[in-house]
Amino acid sequence: MDIELRKVKIAELCEGYIDNDIEGVHAYSGKLDVRPKYQREFVYTPERQVAVINSIMNNLPIGVMYWMETDAGPYPYELLDGQQRTVSICRYYDNKFLYNGFFFKNLVDEERDKFLNYEILVYICLGSDRERLEWYRTINIAGVAHTEQEILNAIYAGPWLSAAKIRFSKPHCTAYMIAGGDAALIDGSPVRQDFLEAAIKWAALKDGCTVEEYMAKHQNDPDADELWQYFESVVNWVRSTFPNYRREMQRVNWGALYIKYKNMQFDTEVLEKRIKALMEDDDVTKKPGIYPYVLSEMIGHPEPSHLSIRKFTNTMKRKAYERQNGKCARCGQACDFEDMDADHILPWSKGGRTIPENCQMLCKKCNRTKSNK
Repeated sequence: MDIELRKVKIAELCEGYIDNDIEGVHAYSGKLDVRPKYQREFVYTPERQVAVINSIMNNLPIGVMYWMETDAGPYPYELLDGQQRTVSICRYYDNKFLYNGFFFKNLVDEERDKFLNYEILVYICLGSDRERLEWYRTINIAGVAHTEQEILNAIYAGPWLSAAKIRFSKPHCTAYMIAGGDAALIDGSPVRQDFLEAAIKWAALKDGCTVEEYMAKHQNDPDADELWQYFESVVNWVRSTFPNYRREMQRVNWGALYIKYKNMQFDTEVLEKRIKALMEDDDVTKKPGIYPYVLSEMIGHPEPSHLSIRKFTNTMKRKAYERQNGKCARCGQACDFEDMDADHILPWSKGGRTIPENCQMLCKKCNRTKSNK
């Protein structure tokens, strides 16, 4: 990748600044695409915008920005990193907010010149799509960090992604309407690409590929209807299988459960009764794991590993060790405390609790033998 360090005056940067829903966000005499399709629609808080202007007016550094030189499209440059600082600068130039009680137009000539002549350090990069992705990851080390999905959006921008973002990345998009809000199935925000990321992960899992491979495969598709239809199918299955909502549902991998159980019939009342009991069980420390567990339990192959059952404390283990006079409860061999493992006398799966009275100490050999049965 070729990299050039350039000094750009604010006067040059703000020339031709445009920011509207139809024409997008452009600057630098119309040559810089300030908000490419892969960038999040995000603006600094008023306090942070003022902080940027304060640094400039006090001749303090505001950090290096990164532009990507492009060989296609209407703009010679895309802003790769530094969007919020750039927008803050241009918005002040455009008299959109006050600094120290003054709009830019109200500054005296000396202050205006100081602002306009401030030089921003810009790295201008020219490279392949793959190099751009790796560069984007490299510079994503400060400020409001980009998610992995936002980084992937940088490389796989195209008609498919643009169509997908309409449904998955807007504040009140259709994906948010059916899988967000007060009954959210996804932990996160559409704007931060969490809904898009979940949808692509579910679809990629179905196709047996990675998220990156899925995006590469569909990058030039004219629409994202297939992704939407699959996402909608998963959400509808979840809503019908688990009609009683709980916030723990936000942290469940519904895509994996849909693939495994979508063709099976479940009694929703039986599921709800079992979920309720497990939610009230203090021994279950991983509550989101209840959902995959109850499904595995219903088909006769329970997987307790989903639940992360509470372990015996050192005090409980010591009491059991002393009660057994330092001998293994199964083989009777005397062992040091450190060479023994705690075990449920009555297994948790059969109603046993993680309490002192249900704790026994086994030598490691006996514990392994029991675990393998």
